[in-house]
Amino acid sequence: MTIAPALLQQVEDTTNRIAAEAILAQPGRDDGLIPAYSLLGQLCDMLGDHIDARLPAHNMREILEKRLDAALPLDEESIAHLQHFAEYYPHVVDALRDDKPIEFKELKAKGGDAPVAAAVKSAFTAPPDALMDMRLEENRELLTEFHSEAVDHLSQIEAALLQLENNPTDAEAISSIFRSFHTIKGVSGFLQLTPMNTLTHEVESLLDLVRNNKLALTSTIITEMLKARDALQALVGQITVALEKGILPTEIIPVGGLIVAVKMLAAGGNAAPAAAAPVAAPVAGAPVAPVAAPAPAAEEAPPPIHSTMEALTEAPPAMPAQAALQQAAAAAGAKKSSGPSTIRVNTEKLDSLMDVVGELVILQSQLQESAQHVLEGNTALQRNLAQVSRITKELQHTSMALRMIPVKATFQKMERLARDLARDCGKKVTFSVEGEDTELDRTVVEEINDPLIHMVRNSLDHGLEPAAERAKVGKPESGKVQLKAYHQGSNIVLEITDDGRGIDSKKVLAKAIKQGLVPEQNSLSQEEILNLIFLPGFSTAEKVTSISGRGVGMDVVRRNIEKLRGKIEIESELGKGSRFRIILPLTMAIIDGLIVKVGDDRFILPTTSVKMAYRPAAETVFTVQGRGEVLDLRGKIIPLHRLHEKFGIQPRAHNPAEGIVVVVELSGRTSGLLVDEMVSKQEVVIKSLGALMQGLPGVAGGAILGDGNIALILDPASLLSAA
Repeated sequence: MTIAPALLQQVEDTTNRIAAEAILAQPGRDDGLIPAYSLLGQLCDMLGDHIDARLPAHNMREILEKRLDAALPLDEESIAHLQHFAEYYPHVVDALRDDKPIEFKELKAKGGDAPVAAAVKSAFTAPPDALMDMRLEENRELLTEFHSEAVDHLSQIEAALLQLENNPTDAEAISSIFRSFHTIKGVSGFLQLTPMNTLTHEVESLLDLVRNNKLALTSTIITEMLKARDALQALVGQITVALEKGILPTEIIPVGGLIVAVKMLAAGGNAAPAAAAPVAAPVAGAPVAPVAAPAPAAEEAPPPIHSTMEALTEAPPAMPAQAALQQAAAAAGAKKSSGPSTIRVNTEKLDSLMDVVGELVILQSQLQESAQHVLEGNTALQRNLAQVSRITKELQHTSMALRMIPVKATFQKMERLARDLARDCGKKVTFSVEGEDTELDRTVVEEINDPLIHMVRNSLDHGLEPAAERAKVGKPESGKVQLKAYHQGSNIVLEITDDGRGIDSKKVLAKAIKQGLVPEQNSLSQEEILNLIFLPGFSTAEKVTSISGRGVGMDVVRRNIEKLRGKIEIESELGKGSRFRIILPLTMAIIDGLIVKVGDDRFILPTTSVKMAYRPAAETVFTVQGRGEVLDLRGKIIPLHRLHEKFGIQPRAHNPAEGIVVVVELSGRTSGLLVDEMVSKQEVVIKSLGALMQGLPGVAGGAILGDGNIALILDPASLLSAA
């Protein structure tokens, strides 16, 4: 590539000025360090697309930049590199003038043995991978704060990178990522976490070029930054294990190849797959090490002002840990937050608080029950009990709210998963989320991760057609997948919708018959046919892929959702797409329950599974050979189960017409439960039955009622399965 004579003259003049700075440079002094660094930057800008000529200048600038970042003067090695560059670069200028290929010549500096090629190429040599030296006893307090903040920053980085995938020119998102990497770099450098510090430094340099419009942001750059983010998460995972279990890392997280790839991108080259670090990107929902659930990250907000990291970012490298903490405290006191302040609390403390509040709810119910016979005419006691009831309810709702976290972090993982799967499948996908600020109980959020992964995988692999197939039926080339969360009464609904091929109910039924899952002579409704996909081992995939097709997944989805006392519904139209609705309770600690009585015993049915309750007419109950007792519910025949038979209890109502039938619906199947009477509907605190009674079919736990007696909480799913 030819270069204009005027520009070549500027390059030569700049090179001569750099050579002059190299002659004047002295070890232990920073005279010439900043001028040389600035001149090298000008040289890189002049050369523009002349990548071969720009690489040596860029690499030399990297060497000096490391000295500047660490606030260190020039040393003998960096001066030798600068002198090597000054001797070598005239040959680059000659090659440019003659329009010849640029070669790395083995020149030697005066009095030195180091070849110029080695000096110039040194910045592109992958640094040796090493274990992080945490110095746990000395740095435990700082590492704890750093870990919490790093988890938040990594979440922000991933969200902003996925945002840039759709809008590469979003300056705010680029600045947000830059701030996060810069903050992690500063504190990891102070704590001497070398692999983390080196990697973040290189990514920050790359981002600086993008931020200053010196490098166009491409999909390749975003992919490499996502890989860097995954490597950082693996390193943060090692800190998690060290802090929680006291186990120092024994496995090296390789980041050297990633550093080389990022440098090549910064220099204007392409990161070859071979150069990338062999760091496996963590599968969404399967972190390298257990990390605390991240707090919701404000999208473009800088780090919180009370953060120790903010104070450490600008702290000199030699600052002792205690001094750094004092500086952080002073910074927190000196600034005032414009938004609400937050505090991190151990989840065990929240669980303990919830247990105590549960006991208080039970005690309040018992007081109300005990005081019934003395309340008449005693207005003061009535008023005081009403006040206690109101405060208890407020405390209960507040403590429940403390356990609630947004589904944003989980949705973000699904966005990343969809991006990676779309590339693997070779499909164009527009993945959108809605309602990511909807809050759910922490336990539910943790458990829903795996089901969502299966659902998103199926939507992309089975649901969406290839671009050519979509074009044939007049659909846009890019498929749409939407993940949505919203409240519905006392439940939360997670909805996954795609505009793909839909579910072929005829094909599903034929496959189920072929696999012997249903008899050939059947009268299944459309809803029941669609629910066949949740049977173990069922799959309509014509071939097994790395993504799906083995017949495991959807049965796991249903099992996990039912374990959370939730249910899943399917709507699908052939050729138009599918919608899966996961309906979950807001919390796992307290439920709305329908208290029913059988004989002298009381049971609690979760209202989420109860469809209706009524007293049936005698003529609507009959027995069908091979199916047992059934009930005609408005023209639909449903099985009828007598609850007293399940638990061996003597009932008061043997005739269904004298009792109450509670109609429950699970996974699209409706059944009736015969009980003696309905007592009431109320919120109850779930109690574990202990190790000896774990796994009882049909029983989810126990609850203490207002009169002090214990009632079993029924699990309709396992109860009806056992039947």
